[in-house]
Amino acid sequence: MTVDPMTVDRPDDRRPLWFFGAIKRTDAEKQLLYPENQTGAFLIRESESQKGDFALSVLDEKVVKHYRIRRLDEGGFFLTQRRTFASLNEFVDYYTKTSNGLCVQLGKPCVKIQVPVPFDLSYKTVDQWEIDRNSVQLLKRLGSGQFGEVWEGLWNNTTSVAVKTLKPGSMDPNDFLREAQIMKSLRHPKLIQLYAVCTLEDPIYIITELMRHGSLQEYLQNDAGTKIHLTQQVDMAAQVASGMAYLESQNYIHRDLAARNVLVGEHNIYKVADFGLARVFKVDNEDIYESKHETKLPVKWTAPEAIRANKFSIKSDVWSFGILLYEIITYGKMPYSGMTGAQVIQMLGQNYRLPQPPNCPPQFYNIMWECWNAEPKERPTFEKLHWKLEDYFETDFSFADTDNFVR
Repeated sequence: MTVDPMTVDRPDDRRPLWFFGAIKRTDAEKQLLYPENQTGAFLIRESESQKGDFALSVLDEKVVKHYRIRRLDEGGFFLTQRRTFASLNEFVDYYTKTSNGLCVQLGKPCVKIQVPVPFDLSYKTVDQWEIDRNSVQLLKRLGSGQFGEVWEGLWNNTTSVAVKTLKPGSMDPNDFLREAQIMKSLRHPKLIQLYAVCTLEDPIYIITELMRHGSLQEYLQNDAGTKIHLTQQVDMAAQVASGMAYLESQNYIHRDLAARNVLVGEHNIYKVADFGLARVFKVDNEDIYESKHETKLPVKWTAPEAIRANKFSIKSDVWSFGILLYEIITYGKMPYSGMTGAQVIQMLGQNYRLPQPPNCPPQFYNIMWECWNAEPKERPTFEKLHWKLEDYFETDFSFADTDNFVR
């Protein structure tokens, strides 16, 4: 059977086992890294950034490497123009017989593993999310902050959950309930899922899915230099960008995007949390949210226009994402180290930007720099940031030597 890449809607049982369709790069890596796959395991997927192109992902020992498959104008496919193929079937058949520039010769197609999706505590909490506080047992304090504490808990003696307790007086319960309703409506694999709330007495409980490794900030600081390297750092950034691209598509803003508000779960899963401050940002068609003047701002993560005028947009979130990238590449270091908030504001007014950190690749720093454009409209969308990070390691063979691949 010859694969026609334009008929990607054909049923899965009629596709070759190696064709995974529109799977993301990070998801392809997770699939290939499962123990069921051996060196040479591979899959072909659609390219997110280049419509009509495809990408080959292949397992080399314990590392996944990616190659861009280009299309000829007259049809056909190639990694290098010195060798072209009439179909993806021919492409696969050739590289299963010889590596010819690939990191390894292709072996068996990647085993498909079903990835779990977020769930609700029970059918009753899908629409009726106020639950009995006595059904929640607090087991272990995971952390504390300005507005309360975070605990590992157990719901109904069966389900592990995270419980955020809010200090009395830190938030109007009515305001919170409005925000909780927003959070309940936002469902995405890279956003922390709100399960339920307890608001009838203090302290207010916010019950969410549990991410056992805590905040990304602490994770970076604790594991720096041991098991976290550029591949993992780009993966972290891509997953956060995916969640933020979803918020962007739903016309919401976060307003406090930072490593402390990204949580880490099992199997290198990263999710955006604390988007309870999110607001619908459609205001007079300006896509701007004007916050209350008494709101405290995390200055070192906040875009200049938000500092100056208290006005937030998805583009101010993009600025914050650039600061988050700095945290990721420096293993959780404080941005603008040694500077006060007032000094940061003054320096930003003089067009100062965080310098390129040591050991930060220019390609990664360029993405950060784009996020810090003084003109909000010139900053990239999260959708664009997402595919840039998804395709960060993909190798373009179109005019390359055969040894030009991701090592």
